Amino acid sequence: MEKRNYPKARFSSRLPSGEFLNLSIWQGKSDPNAEVLRVELRRLEKDTWQSVARIAVYRTADGKYSQLPDRAKANVASAPVSNHEPGE
Repeated sequence: MEKRNYPKARFSSRLPSGEFLNLSIWQGKSDPNAEVLRVELRRLEKDTWQSVARIAVYRTADGKYSQLPDRAKANVASAPVSNHEPGE
């Protein structure tokens, strides 16, 4: 069975606009002393929560910070576009 990862900490605040600002802190995958900080802005659109904006920052064990690329944009850019359903 695959082990599910959970954030070390998670915070959320509802903005006056109704959107949610979320911060989650994850343990580093290759270095357990490192952390990934993720900030995300989400809004409800047609009964579905959508990410409006996000940023992820990597903190090394010695306290150096660097911004990570947006995984959602990388996945969209590399995914082939098709108008056909599988099996058509």
